[in-house]
Amino acid sequence: MTEDPRPASQLTQAAPSGWRAVFPPVTWLSSYQPKWLSHDAIAGVTLAAYAIPVSLAYATLAGLPPEYGIYCYLVGGLAYALFGSSRQLAIGPTSAISMLVGVSVSEMAGGDPGRFAAIAALTALLVAGMCFVAWILRLSSLVNFISETILLGFKAGAALTIALTQLPKLFGVKGGGEQFFERVVTLAGQIPSTNLAVLAFGVTALVVLLLGEKFLPGRPVALFVVVISIIVLSVTPLIGFGFKTVGALPQGLPEFRWPGLRVRDVDGAISLAFACMLLSYVESVSAARALAQANGYEIDPQQELLGLGAANLAAGLFQAYPVAGGLSQSSVNDKAGARTPLALVFASVTIGLCLLFLTGLLTNLPSVVLAAIVLVAVKGLIDIDEMRHVWRVSRFEFCVSMVAFAAVLLLGILKGVIVAVLVSMLLLIRRAAHPHVAFLGRIPGTRIYSDAERHPDNETPPGVLVFRVEASLFYFNVEHVRAAVWEKIRTGDGSLKLVIGDLSTSPAVDLAGARMLAKLHETLKAAGITLRLVSAHAEVRDILRAAGVENLVGYLQRGVSVADTIDEWKAGRNVGGANIVA
Repeated sequence: MTEDPRPASQLTQAAPSGWRAVFPPVTWLSSYQPKWLSHDAIAGVTLAAYAIPVSLAYATLAGLPPEYGIYCYLVGGLAYALFGSSRQLAIGPTSAISMLVGVSVSEMAGGDPGRFAAIAALTALLVAGMCFVAWILRLSSLVNFISETILLGFKAGAALTIALTQLPKLFGVKGGGEQFFERVVTLAGQIPSTNLAVLAFGVTALVVLLLGEKFLPGRPVALFVVVISIIVLSVTPLIGFGFKTVGALPQGLPEFRWPGLRVRDVDGAISLAFACMLLSYVESVSAARALAQANGYEIDPQQELLGLGAANLAAGLFQAYPVAGGLSQSSVNDKAGARTPLALVFASVTIGLCLLFLTGLLTNLPSVVLAAIVLVAVKGLIDIDEMRHVWRVSRFEFCVSMVAFAAVLLLGILKGVIVAVLVSMLLLIRRAAHPHVAFLGRIPGTRIYSDAERHPDNETPPGVLVFRVEASLFYFNVEHVRAAVWEKIRTGDGSLKLVIGDLSTSPAVDLAGARMLAKLHETLKAAGITLRLVSAHAEVRDILRAAGVENLVGYLQRGVSVADTIDEWKAGRNVGGANIVA
């Protein structure tokens, strides 16, 4: 764990508010220590060394010229440093977003490279706009409804989809196909035409990258592979064996350019931007939280919307495409010693100098090396250990994860994102609409009542049924609750005289919930059965009183428990304002 860059006196201070909260540099610059400068500078240069080869690979994955990936790091990091709340998060292109942009924009662009670049930049601007709107409306918590289980399957499917687009480059064949399984069949048919020289070169690069990832974590091994491969192709005749290279990159910094398209000119741009925004925010916040926890501070998820919005705004205006904070590049930044977002500024300066003076050195960079870099990068998206854990803990959750996995493979990444979101929402609705209704019994030797199904040795008083809804009572679940209670009553022995509703686990009740309880009282009363409600929360009591339920079931006292109500019923005393005769 690295040292906390805040003085001890600041750790107990209240979080900044007002414009200081909106512009975090005011806070971290005021406590900046000179000794951190060397750490941030080294981290920035190291991040740039990592980012340049990776961004070239991701840009080709997005279907854009290689330099567009470098532009993402150059401008995205600078903008995030001004508004982001994480001190180590590194902003740039990611594999999933690059693939999403590549497969989606290719259909919208119709083969026109200029239109392709304009749509990609327009998408970044739309992502920025959505982030700003979400920030203004304080919607940061909404993405929490997308479960980690769904993301587990989605990431695995995206990794296989991305890998399959790079395998043809590794084998030195053309590849082809639109969907995952079509690409598999196409690649299988082209295997006999494999370019062995390209394959050997690519496999060697893969081995070096994997060894570097294992034994030199956080080091710019990819840059070493890039440099060596350029030298080899420049001084040997290998380039004549069918190697495809990056070619000459334009020298200089990206221009400020507003995309020459409007949203209404591009069918599907809004859905693509929404998917990119979800991926960007979820991936960025997940990485930022992990780094913050390791370094002893907290991030502001709300502020991250503003930081990512600023980063994507800069990307859209300077010839780039949607960006996010990835865990891999952020880990490089953290392990290299980054103390503050100033490391991102040093990284951007380093990348800018390379664009001004060193682009000519990348001319002979083989495309197979970029494919190897992508293959190693997406390997981390498949978490086998977590899948095994989910399988052991919940088979249902595992099946949900596999739905997202299959959706990406069968429908593509964009539709897979949408399906993953819909599955998350449906799962949430299903759980909310079908809460557990526990029927309680007394724990032997105590006055405490708990779920009799989980504890069969609990004692159930004759003539009494106690139920507890382990959720709020809202319009979308009251029918399920009513049906569960009546099913229990119907399967009884007919001796039921008292039904008690324990509301201790129902923090809220709406008008539909209150009316359901009133209707339950009327129906039970007609059958000669009394309904009582206990342990209601303050706001729940207010709603039940306003709806007239208290007049039906008796006074809703705070201190009356299930055991108290049963004792008074047995004694034939007044319970909640009504006489009950056992």
